[in-house]
Amino acid sequence: MSLFHTLMKHFAFGIIAVVLSISLSLTTVMAKDITIQVWAGGSNVNDSYRVDAISMAADILEKEAAILGEDLNITVETKYDFDGWGGFKQAVTLAAEANKAPHIVVTGHEDIAPWSQSGLIRPIENYVDFDTWPLSDLFENLVEISSFEGTIYGVPQDAESRPFFAWIPHLKGIGYSNADIRALPGKIQSGKYTLYNVLDDAKKVQDAGLVKPGYGFYPRVSKGGDYWQFYLSFGGEMLDSKSGKLVFDRSAMKNFYAFFAKAVEMGVTRKNHIGTPWDQWYSEVASGKAGLWHGGTWHYSRYTGKEGLKDFFGNIVFGLIPAGDKNGRANTITHPLVYLVTNRGSEDDAQIAAQLVAIATEPRINTLHAIKSAHLGITKSQQNVPLYANNRWANEATKLLLPHASAQPNHTGFSPYFDAMWKGLEASWTGQKSPEKAVADVEAELRANLGNDIIIR
Repeated sequence: MSLFHTLMKHFAFGIIAVVLSISLSLTTVMAKDITIQVWAGGSNVNDSYRVDAISMAADILEKEAAILGEDLNITVETKYDFDGWGGFKQAVTLAAEANKAPHIVVTGHEDIAPWSQSGLIRPIENYVDFDTWPLSDLFENLVEISSFEGTIYGVPQDAESRPFFAWIPHLKGIGYSNADIRALPGKIQSGKYTLYNVLDDAKKVQDAGLVKPGYGFYPRVSKGGDYWQFYLSFGGEMLDSKSGKLVFDRSAMKNFYAFFAKAVEMGVTRKNHIGTPWDQWYSEVASGKAGLWHGGTWHYSRYTGKEGLKDFFGNIVFGLIPAGDKNGRANTITHPLVYLVTNRGSEDDAQIAAQLVAIATEPRINTLHAIKSAHLGITKSQQNVPLYANNRWANEATKLLLPHASAQPNHTGFSPYFDAMWKGLEASWTGQKSPEKAVADVEAELRANLGNDIIIR
């Protein structure tokens, strides 16, 4: 944002405030009743603050208006119990077609590109000031993830990360000392411990009889954004920042595929691992039946809750996904959900909705969601909120992971790119194709489907 743009925005907000103050002092403000609907996808009772925070914000905004002499009555209607992500997306689409979309939606950041182009959502930067608190306190990388083509459409609602995990007793069983284990996250971050060190340790854990064959390295069991981390680990890029085009790096993709093929060849990952039931996977990684794996920060609540792991920090060490080679870097991917303001209602409705989102971003309010749902915070000062600061998992995971987090790009062509990448990975993993052949086939598919929207390197 240019200095001129910033100054003009502050000037505009100042004029609005002065006019509002004068009008309140000279006239009796009529009562204003407004209903705001907010829907959240991918949520359950543990994520209820995604919508409840808007209700809390409405109460605060009403009280602020009352102090200024305005009678503002906001009714917030909430819904989060959809039939999974598919049911949520379908509900939003059908409501939008009937011109009855909720005023605020909480969804994955990947919806910003298609929904902004279809006109369903409004740029939230038109209604709130990102240079003033609390929005100025947001992690910059999360604001970037909430934008599309230089315009801020959303406000991050939560954050998470996809770390590397290892079972501490098994590491000790192959010779790691307590000091070695404490040093491991730093060695990963510096590039001294790579993905091939992961495979070596996985093999040692198996050879020592600590886990069954195929359980040394135990990845995610279904398609997911987590796998892009391994492409980044070998130096891949998903988006060219200058042109805004997607990027397909042949070498990085080949090395990414070759890594998983090597894991199968070494016997530390099963050829038929993909498709393992999730409940089985959670039980195995949380009980020491697997040696090293990768997952999500939100898994902490599952491990320590339903799976009954009593001493997380005594049994599990975590860090960034290690670099694959000298061309790559240790990294992690985040998939923040975002608050988006839709085209429902008037400009006044949108202004109120955006103000509610800004208030819901305040550190203490967002911390309620972060701790209840085992997500990471979205603002820097949340680490000063006692509820957050005193939660060891939230505090350590934020400091270690979030500053290094990137995300899948907000690009309308990314979905077919993701589909092609996944087909190539499965083919390499199961031995149907060599990594070289899989990459060649993915390239051909991308050229045919995306044309000039993707850069082939």
